[in-house]
Amino acid sequence: MKLPTRVKLIDVGPRDGLQNEKQPVSAEVKIGLVHRLQDAGLKEIEVTSFVSPKWVPQMADNAEVMHGIRRKPGVRYSVLTPNMKGFEAAIAAPREEWPDEIVVFGAASEAFSQKNINCSIAESIERFAPVVAAALDKGIDVRGAMSCTVGCPYEGEIAPAKVGYLAQLMKGIGVQRVDVADTIGVGTPRKVQAAMEATLAHFDVAAVSGHFHDTYGQALVNTLAALELGVWNFQSSSAGLGGCPYAKGATGNVATEDVIYMLHGMGIETGIDLDKLIDAGVYISQALGREPNSLASKAIRTKRAG
Repeated sequence: MKLPTRVKLIDVGPRDGLQNEKQPVSAEVKIGLVHRLQDAGLKEIEVTSFVSPKWVPQMADNAEVMHGIRRKPGVRYSVLTPNMKGFEAAIAAPREEWPDEIVVFGAASEAFSQKNINCSIAESIERFAPVVAAALDKGIDVRGAMSCTVGCPYEGEIAPAKVGYLAQLMKGIGVQRVDVADTIGVGTPRKVQAAMEATLAHFDVAAVSGHFHDTYGQALVNTLAALELGVWNFQSSSAGLGGCPYAKGATGNVATEDVIYMLHGMGIETGIDLDKLIDAGVYISQALGREPNSLASKAIRTKRAG
């Protein structure tokens, strides 16, 4: 079994991690997190979301955050733009403040699509098509987040064919790369591999990433299962920020620190400084008034203090 020798991580903490926090987080703190993540060596950061502040008040400062980040060469800054209104808001600023990549999102579950964005999977793709075309026209890359690829809170288990169907639709409207997300964290290695294989029938391995939630403690083994298929792009969240609002008791995103500890222990390069990454997680956790949700962070900080 030949595993990838290098892995690239997208840290989704500033966007996916913070969006469901009830307490307001200032733009200054969000910018501080982005700066600490890029200083730790992250080359891809999901910064914010251009959505209605009525639905996601935490992201109402999106333009302020994009204006305030000090960009580092070689780092890709992405934002979520679910519709044309969001995309237009994302490019209303001067060109140097535009995102490098926009993200549109669809679900492999019809029930989840209806509950989450009030339309069918096919309708959601129709909505995204003009957004994707507009972004590509402006020279902005496009990523498609595919949620509920192994399980859904409403439909239960999701057949790999449904994942393949969504991947094919995304490919058809010009999406350049996709995330295979286990939104409620119910996936286990073989199920994750089946969802990945269904996606790899439509996208090259370099254009597929794994996004695993740790609700049942399976995120790291699912990461390993994806590595076994040659997948080398993954998403995670500093300090394990972010839960899933649709699954009771869900712990949400796997901590970037834990993924990095595992990868480095396997001799896989990431270009990320784990100590600096841990400090970034401590920074945002202190701002939220709690401890980082990362076992590696806790263990290493305990060792440091000893």
